[in-house]
Amino acid sequence: MTACVVLGAALIGCGGPEGTRAGTAATPAAAPSPARESGKEPGQRSGEESATASASPSRTPKPAARSGPPVLAPGPGGLTPVFERRRDGPSPRAAGADGPDKVVALTFDADMTADQGPRAAAGEHFDNPGLIASLRRLAVPSTVFMTGRWAQEYPSQARAIGTDPLFEIANHSYSHYAFSSPCYGLPTVAEEDMRRDVEKAFTAIRKTGARNVVPYFRFPGGCYDDVSRKALAPTGVTAVQWDVVSGDAFATDADAVAEQVLAEVEPGSLVVMHCTRSAAPVTDVAVRRIVPELRKRGYRFVKVSELMRG
Repeated sequence: MTACVVLGAALIGCGGPEGTRAGTAATPAAAPSPARESGKEPGQRSGEESATASASPSRTPKPAARSGPPVLAPGPGGLTPVFERRRDGPSPRAAGADGPDKVVALTFDADMTADQGPRAAAGEHFDNPGLIASLRRLAVPSTVFMTGRWAQEYPSQARAIGTDPLFEIANHSYSHYAFSSPCYGLPTVAEEDMRRDVEKAFTAIRKTGARNVVPYFRFPGGCYDDVSRKALAPTGVTAVQWDVVSGDAFATDADAVAEQVLAEVEPGSLVVMHCTRSAAPVTDVAVRRIVPELRKRGYRFVKVSELMRG
């Protein structure tokens, strides 16, 4: 019963006022260097690359192509940057008409705490394959913020989501414990364990075979402070919050969830929802109402990486 209360508090936290929040960080920075990801130091060339460069000394170097998902520049003092909503003012719409770019990012938290394995073994469903199927049928690009424990429990689903170009997977911690306190009754990760918790989640997600993994992180419950932002700075993640609360956590009225989202969405919005059948049972039905209505209003759906790119 205690574990259930804790999860309930956590999900309600995702649907209510966040914990300590910083202002939206400013300019997107370049994504981490692909050389670093391949194990080479920045500027280090392989033998083949060096030979090619030596053979063509007169060729004018072209600017390096920007690749990978965008990240934000660190905040003051090198703190982990926080992105909440794109607020870039009027910009050309996809059709070319003047006016605000009517884009919205639907994000789904795949929550499972580190100690909920016994509940999953007893038959509780922390996944929601019906929701993912609906997003596919509706062709809605989406970002799933996944805990490492969820990925371990549902590896085939994590792999299917993370290899589908419609989706991208972001980090929601391994444990789904709080990174600042108080945070809706969640246990708190010790400062010295915060970085390890995030890295453990990335490892668990990638171990499933998921490839579309982005360097974004969502604090459980939306709770953070400067201590946690400093602890996570070495991971290079951009923290992602939200400006539209769907209210789907433990909701039983899909229409009410849909109405709440439809009433609050604005151009550039980030909507927080959940991908957990036991804790958010009507999300699938709500999404099937939200998506057609927003499209009627001229909105198009994007992943967080596209929203951040601007």
